[in-house]
Amino acid sequence: MYENFKNIIDTLNSNSHFRTIKDFEKKDKKYIYIDRKKLLNLSSNNYLGLADNQSITKKFLDSTRETYSFGSASARLLTGTLPVYKELEELISYLFNKEKTLIFNSGYHANVGINSSLASKGDVIFSDKLNHASIIDGMKLSQGKFFRYQHNDMESLERLLKRERDNFKTAFIVSESVFSMDGDIADIEKLVELKEKYNCMLILDEAHAFGVFGAKGLGVCEKLNLMDKVDLIIGTFGKAIGSMGAFATGNKILIDYLINKARSFIFSTALPPINIAFSKWIIENELPKTYEKRRKMLELGQKLGNQSHIIPVIIGTNKDTVDLCNILFHNGYFTLPIRPPTVPEGTSRLRLSLTTEIEFEDIEKLVEIINPYINKSN
Repeated sequence: MYENFKNIIDTLNSNSHFRTIKDFEKKDKKYIYIDRKKLLNLSSNNYLGLADNQSITKKFLDSTRETYSFGSASARLLTGTLPVYKELEELISYLFNKEKTLIFNSGYHANVGINSSLASKGDVIFSDKLNHASIIDGMKLSQGKFFRYQHNDMESLERLLKRERDNFKTAFIVSESVFSMDGDIADIEKLVELKEKYNCMLILDEAHAFGVFGAKGLGVCEKLNLMDKVDLIIGTFGKAIGSMGAFATGNKILIDYLINKARSFIFSTALPPINIAFSKWIIENELPKTYEKRRKMLELGQKLGNQSHIIPVIIGTNKDTVDLCNILFHNGYFTLPIRPPTVPEGTSRLRLSLTTEIEFEDIEKLVEIINPYINKSN
């Protein structure tokens, strides 16, 4: 009965493509511990070092006057909305100067729910080719048509818009701001220009930028002063904020529509109140203190040759990438191989994820180790 599944697993193994769940003993700031071995953690989205930070957790718990539950036991539309949920949504709306905000259980829930529900029959989505899997899955579940333009190529997008826009009712342009696997940044100014020229709505996923870019840490749109030009901004609490969940913020009509149509929101038990309270507390109390640390982290990313704190090191083959990760492990670095279908065939890579705790001195030896592999792939 299981033979077909076993054959698929055997094929994954033979192609250095098999994935396993890693067991960690503990995480401590920029380090992770496996088999009592201390490793510099370069595979985390804990960009500000707030997750698993015991002193931060203690400060939060000491500051709260309420005792928050560790479970909601209900969907938001039933009995799962306590005051703290609305307080966090109103805080996000205020910060982004938007009319209304909706919390989702994760970035995946947000992107699947938004892209599957907004595009109805007769509508169209224009999506960057390297958008996250959650965006792709949402488009596939929608009743609309979708086209994928070449990555960050505004000429490719405009060719599609010229050819297809008039064939549909409502049109959406969807992009990440900081791309999760390449760490490069979308040309948001041009996206805004094209959405206005061709009468589209612009949806921007700031998952890897929220908490990192901008004077207040609100993302690339804040940095470029374009928040009011983007129809729907998506962000997560589970990366830089060190908590759990995600949000979409924008026009009241769009948010009300999502409340009524986004199945990933409607049919999910709400996040635990303790997580909602923690996210709100972090944004109010800790995020405003991080500007200088965030600036230095982004400078380090630029020193390593990229626009952001995510540094892709493209190796090529699955085997070479897995082998390099093992070598790095034995030299005190924890980084995981990123392979298809997460990235295109032939572009398996390391995804070095910087945090505010990491300094160049921490990774000098790593740079020396990986250079021959980069040259080999070239």
